[in-house]
Amino acid sequence: MNSTSIQVPFLVIGSGISGLVFALRAAELGDVIIVTKDAPDEAATSYAQGGIAAALGAMDNPEKHFADTLEAGAGLCDEGAVSILVNEGVSRVKELIELGMQFTRSQDGALHLGKEGGHGMNRVVHAHDHTGRAIEKFLLQQAAENPRIQLLSGQMAIDLITEHHFKPQQLSRNCYGCYILNESTGEITPILADFVILASGGAGRVYPHTTNPPVSTGDGVAMAFRAGCRARNMEFFQFHPTALFSSADPAFLITEALRGFGAKLITSDGNSFMEKYDDRLELAPRDIVARAIDSELKIHGTECVYLDVSHKDSEQIKTEFPLIYNTLKEKFGIDMTTEPIPVVPAAHYMCGGISTNYEGRTDLNFLYAIGETASTGVHGGNRLASNSLAEGLVFAHRAFEDIQVRMKNSEQRLKQSSYEKIPAWDKGGAANLAEWVLVSHDLKEIRNIMWDYVGIMRSKLRLQRALRRIDLVYEEVIDFYNRTTPTREILELRNLALIAQIIIRSALSRKESRGLHFMQDYPETREPSREDTILEPLMFKQRFGG
Repeated sequence: MNSTSIQVPFLVIGSGISGLVFALRAAELGDVIIVTKDAPDEAATSYAQGGIAAALGAMDNPEKHFADTLEAGAGLCDEGAVSILVNEGVSRVKELIELGMQFTRSQDGALHLGKEGGHGMNRVVHAHDHTGRAIEKFLLQQAAENPRIQLLSGQMAIDLITEHHFKPQQLSRNCYGCYILNESTGEITPILADFVILASGGAGRVYPHTTNPPVSTGDGVAMAFRAGCRARNMEFFQFHPTALFSSADPAFLITEALRGFGAKLITSDGNSFMEKYDDRLELAPRDIVARAIDSELKIHGTECVYLDVSHKDSEQIKTEFPLIYNTLKEKFGIDMTTEPIPVVPAAHYMCGGISTNYEGRTDLNFLYAIGETASTGVHGGNRLASNSLAEGLVFAHRAFEDIQVRMKNSEQRLKQSSYEKIPAWDKGGAANLAEWVLVSHDLKEIRNIMWDYVGIMRSKLRLQRALRRIDLVYEEVIDFYNRTTPTREILELRNLALIAQIIIRSALSRKESRGLHFMQDYPETREPSREDTILEPLMFKQRFGG
């Protein structure tokens, strides 16, 4: 069943920090609809424990933050994007505080700044060890109080609307909106917007072991790629070194700040090992620590290593890390003040994404991407800890400022005359199929292929095997998609299958080891350093479905 379309100045897909910050600014200019497929607070932002990196300390400055970001990024960062992040981030954090956001403070009233891996200074602004959750709650409250913002939960974006939908032979140049599925009724509504903002987060669910929530299925990247946008540096997927070794899904993250606090990584027999891999020990960048742990697991044939903070004052641990302490104690029976924490690496952050400029513009006019969905160039080959929330905050503002200028020039009016041509959703396939169990089978197969062959350590042979298998699964998924009415499960499967292809093809094209991408066939880093991997949708021979 289809309904009539909805028109709005701004359509935001996603309810994490970048989407909410943009919506709050855009509401100054007009009405905003935020679409989220789950509960509004079920965003990756809520799972971020560490904080926001910003050079606010007396001995710190943006130049030092800039240098640390470039060092972590393994020679692939866009220096212009990094300069924007480190300079504008300071002002954006101060603005957030002025709005009423409460961060942890020292006894003297100054902001308490944490230190994490790869940072030469204490510069992480945080709300104890649940910063993301605190920010998400604060921003959602701000949005709820704004009469110009409408938040639609339980609604999933299917595809972006471009010329393809009403002029099939014409190359898509503009984004007109998005087809949105109401998960409870099955109704599909075209929401037409002057500007569409993709802020749907990353794709950690393409791996079976991830710190990401179930919503992180790469929807924004997949939709934009299908619509004709380029993907950049998607081979760089960050594995957080210290996720709790357990059957929990998503994996419970043990924040990097705990290592900044003094926690040590040890083997099952109590021996430290980071001195073998990097002079910065536990505070080396994430790619180095994750590979070190992976190497130790293979050397010793064990399933996990341990993070030991029991040598630190127990009351201070409970005060500074209440979320981790209480969760480990109550849910897993681990007292981190007296015993080591079993940890393993888990898929955590997508450093690549849809290619954007410094204002969030994509290859489609009137379509923006911000946050983890976007590849701004900030993270390069490896993200520096706590730069993700900072990036979402900074580039959401930049997207708004760019759109503000465009609206003054009335650019959006150029496409509004085409709104009446936008067709209702083509229902296509049968209402249901009996073999829905195949969805879970395909999802499990995709995730296992990615973990076994496209993980922390890669090789040409593994990647080629992965691509052959993923290509086959992808064709099956698209055939299934075309024969059924859309549901959240089949839409997420379709998106993850495409994301897997993009990651594998990107990895195969980079014949070197750099940052998060380690190739056993090419263990050295080649020069020149700055060479992005760009995937064009036209490079893909198969149909996308829809």
